[in-house]
Amino acid sequence: MCWKVVAKSFDSTGIGLVIYQKPDSTSCYSERQDPDPPVCDPKDKKLGSWYVPLSRCLSQIPGYSWPVPWPERLSSKPLSLSPEPESEEKFYKDTKDWSALVSNSYLNNAAINWSSVRNVMDMNAGYGGFAAALIDRPLWVINVIPVHVPDTLPIIFDRGLIGFYHDWCEPLSTYPRTYDLLHSSFLFESLSQRCDIVDVVVEMDRILRPNGYIVIQDTMEMIDKVRPILHSLQWSSTVHQDRELIGQKGFWRPARFASRS
Repeated sequence: MCWKVVAKSFDSTGIGLVIYQKPDSTSCYSERQDPDPPVCDPKDKKLGSWYVPLSRCLSQIPGYSWPVPWPERLSSKPLSLSPEPESEEKFYKDTKDWSALVSNSYLNNAAINWSSVRNVMDMNAGYGGFAAALIDRPLWVINVIPVHVPDTLPIIFDRGLIGFYHDWCEPLSTYPRTYDLLHSSFLFESLSQRCDIVDVVVEMDRILRPNGYIVIQDTMEMIDKVRPILHSLQWSSTVHQDRELIGQKGFWRPARFASRS
């Protein structure tokens, strides 16, 4: 597979450590005496990772160069962005719009105590504009690309951000009460065609810590459907400018569980 050994050592008990380095190009693949495993056929390229069977072949290594240094890469054109002219225009507009929304609305909203927010998740991250707009805050944002939307995770990585894929119709593999704030931008309408949004809200309740926040940007139709679910879980909520639902989780638990504590 053309990996090379960069370090090797053994301790007094004979336990060894070997560090391998993956190649940064595919040039050596054609020079192997034994072409096994083979190189994947470009026609079979799979960008998704959800329910995709393992393939016994070597993925092609992208041919573009490294991104520009940090922090310039955060706002520069991502290398994996589509070459179509409208894609670049869309990317820069998305970055500008999120910067304005976060600074003018989210950070100035009295319903959110940002000093208590450290761990943030963007449930439908797109290009990662929400995370980029918060880069100067003392917090970190994990970007999630739902499996049923266009794959923009390579763009997020190009920007120097972090993220992963997830199907929000299934539980998230994380410990309960992990996050301080969950952000969702126009996610629920598409989810409502695939699964029950009650299940999605309950999963959000599970992974959010008590007194944590959710910020849902969506149509008023979807906000009117989500808000009663939050109230049934004893959350407090407000609607800002008829486009953003801000909810705060409390310490409530059903009586039959609370009586055991």
